[in-house]
Amino acid sequence: MEGNGFPRRTLLRAGAAGVAASALPLVNVHGQTSGGKLALGLWDHWVPAGNDAMRKLVMEWGQKNRVEIQLDFITSVGNKNLLTIAAESQAKQGHDLLSFPTWEIHAQSRLLEPMDDVMTRLQERYGAINPITKYLAQIGGKWMAVPAVSGSQNKPAIGRIDLLKQHAGIDVQEMFPANANPGSKAAEWNWDTFLKAAEGTHKAGFSFGLPAGQFTDATDWIGSLFRGFGAELVNAKGDITAKSDNVRRVLEYSQRLFAFLPADVFSWDDASNNRALISGRSALIFNPPSAWAVAKRDAPQVAEQCWCFPAPAGAQGRFTPYQPYFWGVWSFSRNKSAAKALIEHLSQREQAAAMVAASNGYDIPPFASMTDFDTWEKEGPPPGTLYNYPLKPHQKAEQFIACYPAPPEIAVQMYNQGIQAKMIARVVQNKEPIDRTIAWAERELEGFKRG
Repeated sequence: MEGNGFPRRTLLRAGAAGVAASALPLVNVHGQTSGGKLALGLWDHWVPAGNDAMRKLVMEWGQKNRVEIQLDFITSVGNKNLLTIAAESQAKQGHDLLSFPTWEIHAQSRLLEPMDDVMTRLQERYGAINPITKYLAQIGGKWMAVPAVSGSQNKPAIGRIDLLKQHAGIDVQEMFPANANPGSKAAEWNWDTFLKAAEGTHKAGFSFGLPAGQFTDATDWIGSLFRGFGAELVNAKGDITAKSDNVRRVLEYSQRLFAFLPADVFSWDDASNNRALISGRSALIFNPPSAWAVAKRDAPQVAEQCWCFPAPAGAQGRFTPYQPYFWGVWSFSRNKSAAKALIEHLSQREQAAAMVAASNGYDIPPFASMTDFDTWEKEGPPPGTLYNYPLKPHQKAEQFIACYPAPPEIAVQMYNQGIQAKMIARVVQNKEPIDRTIAWAERELEGFKRG
């Protein structure tokens, strides 16, 4: 926990349930004339400099607006952030403002302060917002949180330029160059091409690092695969649609693809794909650029051969996995006005650019108008390696969350249980007939609907 240095003031460290922040009346917060105290529980960034940038932005805002800041960076390691959210929601006291992971807004919506006023102003100023954020945070027509810059990530392909060129005949820099002009061969990057590339690199000893366990990295790339094939398990109305030709096709494809992956991918954890790339053993993974950033530090010969580019296209389109964070304000907060004012401040273009730069391009703003920051052009080696990390118009790709468009209360269970990965495991590992696997999935989905 950190304070912003007000003289003769002592800030108390929050416990498991947090400590409620007291407040003084505020005047004209939208104009950012504020006062009182504000307790923040923000995500502990994977990139240490991300915390430094956030601390600076928050403390400067506090000094300017005469708000005494209590700041905690809460790690997601061991789900400590989820435990904190659960404890505070039960106790109905704690931080005024918290960082909420992907699915938590729906889970906590009854205790969150509506954010329509903030979102209206932001959208008027910055335009189109990622529709997945609406799916996750707009409930009953009301915005219950603001999509955060810090912590929000895409999970595109990160591939080895040299290995893909040598063993798969693919020039990813030509397909997705570091400029606004699409490569003439971008349309060729589809799941059929992906399968051939996986075979070529596997035979050369550099298998794609594609995990298939019950955790986010696995769920996200497999979700992209299912979505590209149009293989929905539950539709937007909540109807179970697993028994379909598209679901059969994606499982048949998986049988072919997994023959060219490491045999132990079903037992990998969330760091295994990162290690595979950084060690030089893998030609491609799906991940934010944190894996590349570690390679830049620990294995520069690997980093200088890495390139970010979107997921392959399927019959239904090209879908890049997206995991947003949100900034939310508890309805029991004692300083809602100051909390909203700070969130709106952090969401402005200038502050977003600072967070993107500090995180080495990791953070993804929710507005399409903020995908032009020069950080993604300048980062390297190689120069331009992160240019295609945020979605660009020429990619013809969409951001999405695995298990969409199922109603969120069903989708979150599908997501957390890794049901798509489990279906693949049954047909690949267990050699189970596809129809039997689909029947199993239908029974699981019925249970999720009963919830």
